[in-house]
Amino acid sequence: MNVHRPLTRLAHELLTPYLSTGDIAVDATAGNGHDTLFLAQQVGPTGRVHAFDIQSSALDSTRERLRQAACETPLRLHPVSHAEMLHQLPTDLRGRVAAITFNLGYLPGADRQTVTHSESTLAALRQSLLLLRPGGALSVLAYRGHPGGREEALAVGDWCEQEVTLDHQAHESPGPILHFCTFRNEGRSPGE
Repeated sequence: MNVHRPLTRLAHELLTPYLSTGDIAVDATAGNGHDTLFLAQQVGPTGRVHAFDIQSSALDSTRERLRQAACETPLRLHPVSHAEMLHQLPTDLRGRVAAITFNLGYLPGADRQTVTHSESTLAALRQSLLLLRPGGALSVLAYRGHPGGREEALAVGDWCEQEVTLDHQAHESPGPILHFCTFRNEGRSPGE
Protein backbone atom coordinates (compact mmCIF):
# COMPACT_ATOMS: atom_id res chain seq x y z
CA MET A 1 0.00 0.00 0.00
CA ASN A 2 1.25 3.45 -0.88
CA VAL A 3 -0.35 6.35 0.96
CA HIS A 4 2.60 8.78 1.01
CA ARG A 5 2.62 10.00 -2.58
CA PRO A 6 -0.03 10.30 -5.26
CA LEU A 7 -0.43 7.22 -7.43
CA THR A 8 -0.16 9.44 -10.51
CA ARG A 9 3.39 10.29 -9.47
CA LEU A 10 4.15 6.66 -8.61
CA ALA A 11 2.93 5.60 -12.06
CA HIS A 12 5.39 8.01 -13.68
CA GLU A 13 8.22 6.82 -11.43
CA LEU A 14 7.50 3.19 -12.32
CA LEU A 15 7.26 3.96 -16.06
CA THR A 16 10.47 6.01 -16.29
CA PRO A 17 12.92 3.06 -16.56
CA TYR A 18 10.88 1.63 -19.45
CA LEU A 19 11.04 4.77 -21.60
CA SER A 20 14.01 6.10 -23.55
CA THR A 21 14.67 8.79 -26.11
CA GLY A 22 13.26 7.73 -29.47
CA ASP A 23 10.65 5.33 -28.07
CA ILE A 24 6.99 5.11 -29.00
CA ALA A 25 4.41 5.53 -26.22
CA VAL A 26 0.61 5.60 -25.99
CA ASP A 27 -1.68 7.49 -23.62
CA ALA A 28 -4.92 5.52 -23.93
CA THR A 29 -6.93 8.15 -22.00
CA ALA A 30 -5.49 11.61 -22.65
CA GLY A 31 -7.67 13.49 -20.16
CA ASN A 32 -6.01 16.81 -19.34
CA GLY A 33 -2.70 15.70 -20.86
CA HIS A 34 -0.59 15.04 -17.77
CA ASP A 35 0.39 11.51 -18.79
CA THR A 36 0.78 12.53 -22.45
CA LEU A 37 3.24 15.25 -21.46
CA PHE A 38 5.15 12.89 -19.19
CA LEU A 39 5.46 10.32 -22.00
CA ALA A 40 6.51 12.99 -24.48
CA GLN A 41 9.21 14.29 -22.15
CA GLN A 42 10.57 10.78 -21.71
CA VAL A 43 10.73 9.86 -25.41
CA GLY A 44 11.91 13.27 -26.58
CA PRO A 45 11.79 14.85 -30.03
CA THR A 46 12.96 11.65 -31.75
CA GLY A 47 10.18 9.59 -30.15
CA ARG A 48 6.44 9.52 -30.82
CA VAL A 49 3.36 9.69 -28.61
CA HIS A 50 -0.19 8.74 -29.53
CA ALA A 51 -3.02 9.90 -27.25
CA PHE A 52 -6.68 8.84 -27.30
CA ASP A 53 -9.79 10.45 -25.88
CA ILE A 54 -13.43 10.62 -26.95
CA GLN A 55 -13.83 14.17 -25.63
CA SER A 56 -12.59 17.01 -27.83
CA SER A 57 -12.06 19.16 -24.73
CA ALA A 58 -9.61 16.57 -23.42
CA LEU A 59 -7.64 16.57 -26.66
CA ASP A 60 -7.65 20.39 -26.72
CA SER A 61 -6.36 20.45 -23.14
CA THR A 62 -3.68 17.90 -23.96
CA ARG A 63 -2.54 19.83 -27.04
CA GLU A 64 -2.37 23.05 -25.01
CA ARG A 65 -0.45 21.40 -22.15
CA LEU A 66 2.23 20.20 -24.54
CA ARG A 67 2.32 23.58 -26.32
CA GLN A 68 2.85 25.42 -23.04
CA ALA A 69 5.64 23.00 -22.13
CA ALA A 70 7.28 23.71 -25.52
CA CYS A 71 7.30 19.96 -26.12
CA GLU A 72 8.75 19.02 -29.50
CA THR A 73 7.85 15.33 -29.41
CA PRO A 74 5.75 14.29 -32.40
CA LEU A 75 2.22 13.85 -31.05
CA ARG A 76 -0.83 12.32 -32.70
CA LEU A 77 -4.19 12.91 -31.00
CA HIS A 78 -6.92 10.38 -31.77
CA PRO A 79 -10.53 11.53 -31.13
CA VAL A 80 -11.79 8.00 -30.50
CA SER A 81 -12.18 5.50 -27.67
CA HIS A 82 -9.16 3.68 -26.31
CA ALA A 83 -10.94 0.53 -27.52
CA GLU A 84 -10.05 1.66 -31.07
CA MET A 85 -6.27 1.83 -30.51
CA LEU A 86 -5.36 -1.14 -32.66
CA HIS A 87 -7.46 0.12 -35.57
CA GLN A 88 -6.12 3.70 -35.33
CA LEU A 89 -2.41 3.06 -34.96
CA PRO A 90 -0.19 2.13 -37.89
CA THR A 91 0.31 -1.63 -38.11
CA ASP A 92 4.09 -1.19 -37.99
CA LEU A 93 3.75 -0.15 -34.32
CA ARG A 94 2.60 -3.62 -33.25
CA GLY A 95 5.15 -5.08 -30.90
CA ARG A 96 7.12 -1.79 -30.76
CA VAL A 97 5.41 0.39 -28.13
CA ALA A 98 7.51 0.97 -25.00
CA ALA A 99 4.69 1.98 -22.64
CA ILE A 100 0.94 2.47 -22.53
CA THR A 101 -0.86 4.46 -19.83
CA PHE A 102 -4.50 4.44 -18.78
CA ASN A 103 -6.04 6.89 -16.31
CA LEU A 104 -9.62 5.67 -16.00
CA GLY A 105 -12.79 7.37 -14.80
CA TYR A 106 -13.94 10.80 -15.93
CA LEU A 107 -12.23 13.94 -17.15
CA PRO A 108 -11.52 16.19 -14.15
CA GLY A 109 -13.35 19.48 -14.47
CA ALA A 110 -15.76 18.13 -17.09
CA ASP A 111 -19.03 16.25 -17.31
CA ARG A 112 -18.90 13.33 -14.88
CA GLN A 113 -21.45 11.44 -16.97
CA THR A 114 -18.77 10.62 -19.55
CA VAL A 115 -16.72 7.85 -17.96
CA THR A 116 -14.67 4.87 -19.02
CA HIS A 117 -16.38 1.49 -18.91
CA SER A 118 -15.16 -2.03 -18.21
CA GLU A 119 -16.02 -3.38 -21.67
CA SER A 120 -14.08 -0.78 -23.67
CA THR A 121 -11.23 -0.70 -21.16
CA LEU A 122 -10.78 -4.49 -21.26
CA ALA A 123 -10.87 -4.38 -25.07
CA ALA A 124 -8.16 -1.69 -25.01
CA LEU A 125 -6.06 -3.68 -22.54
CA ARG A 126 -6.21 -6.77 -24.77
CA GLN A 127 -5.11 -4.60 -27.72
CA SER A 128 -2.22 -3.28 -25.62
CA LEU A 129 -0.71 -6.75 -25.60
CA LEU A 130 -0.42 -6.60 -29.39
CA LEU A 131 1.19 -3.17 -29.28
CA LEU A 132 3.70 -3.51 -26.44
CA ARG A 133 7.22 -4.64 -27.15
CA PRO A 134 8.74 -7.41 -25.01
CA GLY A 135 9.62 -5.82 -21.68
CA GLY A 136 7.21 -2.92 -22.30
CA ALA A 137 5.15 -1.41 -19.48
CA LEU A 138 1.44 -0.95 -18.92
CA SER A 139 0.13 1.45 -16.28
CA VAL A 140 -3.56 1.53 -15.35
CA LEU A 141 -4.84 3.97 -12.73
CA ALA A 142 -8.41 3.02 -11.87
CA TYR A 143 -10.68 5.29 -9.83
CA ARG A 144 -13.38 3.61 -7.76
CA GLY A 145 -15.48 6.54 -6.51
CA HIS A 146 -17.83 7.14 -9.46
CA PRO A 147 -20.71 4.94 -10.60
CA GLY A 148 -19.24 1.89 -12.31
CA GLY A 149 -15.71 2.74 -11.17
CA ARG A 150 -15.42 0.01 -8.56
CA GLU A 151 -16.57 -2.62 -11.05
CA GLU A 152 -14.17 -1.36 -13.70
CA ALA A 153 -11.27 -1.38 -11.22
CA LEU A 154 -12.09 -4.97 -10.22
CA ALA A 155 -12.33 -6.07 -13.85
CA VAL A 156 -8.97 -4.49 -14.64
CA GLY A 157 -7.35 -6.10 -11.60
CA ASP A 158 -8.74 -9.52 -12.50
CA TRP A 159 -7.54 -9.15 -16.09
CA CYS A 160 -4.03 -8.10 -15.00
CA GLU A 161 -3.80 -11.03 -12.57
CA GLN A 162 -5.02 -13.60 -15.08
CA GLU A 163 -3.06 -12.45 -18.14
CA VAL A 164 -0.13 -14.88 -18.25
CA THR A 165 2.07 -12.62 -20.39
CA LEU A 166 2.16 -9.91 -17.68
CA ASP A 167 4.08 -9.43 -14.47
CA HIS A 168 1.61 -7.48 -12.33
CA GLN A 169 1.83 -5.37 -9.21
CA ALA A 170 -1.01 -3.46 -7.57
CA HIS A 171 -0.61 -0.29 -5.51
CA GLU A 172 -3.59 0.56 -3.31
CA SER A 173 -4.79 3.85 -1.92
CA PRO A 174 -8.05 4.84 -0.20
CA GLY A 175 -9.30 6.09 -3.58
CA PRO A 176 -7.73 4.81 -6.80
CA ILE A 177 -5.68 1.69 -7.41
CA LEU A 178 -2.65 1.53 -9.70
CA HIS A 179 -2.03 -1.62 -11.71
CA PHE A 180 1.47 -1.69 -13.12
CA CYS A 181 2.44 -4.49 -15.48
CA THR A 182 5.41 -5.47 -17.60
CA PHE A 183 4.94 -7.50 -20.75
CA ARG A 184 6.87 -10.76 -21.09
CA ASN A 185 5.52 -11.66 -24.57
CA GLU A 186 6.73 -15.25 -24.12
CA GLY A 187 5.93 -17.44 -27.07
CA ARG A 188 4.43 -14.69 -29.23
CA SER A 189 5.70 -12.95 -32.30
CA PRO A 190 5.49 -9.13 -32.24
CA GLY A 191 1.98 -8.05 -33.09
CA GLU A 192 0.58 -11.59 -32.91
